[in-house]
Amino acid sequence: MKKTYYLFNPGSLERRDNTLKFTPISDPEAESPIHGTPRYLPVEDINEFYVFGSLTANSALFNFLGQKDIAVHFFDYYENYTGSFMPRDSLLSGRMLLAQTSAYQDKKRRIVIAQKFIEGAAFNMLKNLQYYNRRGKDMEDIMDLIKAYSEKITESNTVEELMGIEGMIRQTYYDAFNLILNDFEMGNRSKQPPRNEVNALISFGNMICYTLCLRAIHQTQLNPTISFLHTPGERRYSLALDVAEIFKPIIVDRVIFKVLNKKEIQEKHFDKKLNKCLLNSSGKKIFVKALEDRLQETIQHRSLKRNVSYRHLIKLECYKLAKHLLKIEEYKPFKMYW
Repeated sequence: MKKTYYLFNPGSLERRDNTLKFTPISDPEAESPIHGTPRYLPVEDINEFYVFGSLTANSALFNFLGQKDIAVHFFDYYENYTGSFMPRDSLLSGRMLLAQTSAYQDKKRRIVIAQKFIEGAAFNMLKNLQYYNRRGKDMEDIMDLIKAYSEKITESNTVEELMGIEGMIRQTYYDAFNLILNDFEMGNRSKQPPRNEVNALISFGNMICYTLCLRAIHQTQLNPTISFLHTPGERRYSLALDVAEIFKPIIVDRVIFKVLNKKEIQEKHFDKKLNKCLLNSSGKKIFVKALEDRLQETIQHRSLKRNVSYRHLIKLECYKLAKHLLKIEEYKPFKMYW
């Protein structure tokens, strides 16, 4: 199985025959940068890179990465996603592009697809709450409220109305975080920048989930800029935002609950400056390790009758959406069934 590599230190990445050489810089502000021990990464072993901080590379490297179908996702100092290098799109399909565009322009078809994303997201949120409810956390009132909001999903007539329902569901769901977490409080949801530890983890995890969905979309014939729930806009892959709604509860949120309640991540793993709260380097390493462990977990897939990883579930979701757009099979969002 190919691996995802996370580069947290500034450094250089270059090709060395059929390997990649990453040389970290331990003190980039020194007069003469201090280089750490190089790491040699077999190219056959690599699926994609996540780069946090500056990276020195050249066009020859990216040509090589493109040939080997290796993606690179970039994040700035404040953990904001800034862009991706994607290999050449080898699965372009005019038929799919027309079908996707047609579904977006048809208001009835668009709202049905958008409703499916929220339906799947709300169901998976409830599954999380049911899990902790069985373990002695009283979630009944919050669950009842989310169920009541969820009943209104199919009654929505516009995407704007649907987004309002989604906002109420998610806010109610976030209210449960204070009951689930032992030593940390959620507070109000704050994004740019996150104001406390829980918000920092949510923002960081959601951005990684977004790039996972973007990568999965890129490996199908779908166009990442044509979406149904989130309004397509300039300079963003809004379909990845749509698909991520389904998987954030079962991948990102479950990892957050685990690393905080098991004290794998503590206050010392955050930097707090000027109303900002961000994971420090050691905190990021712990979190992405837990996230990768979650992505590699497998479940027995009901339809395929075989074990499938959480990472592969995202790609399967994209295939289901593609079949729906081509009018082959009705799209049903992934819902946890265990």
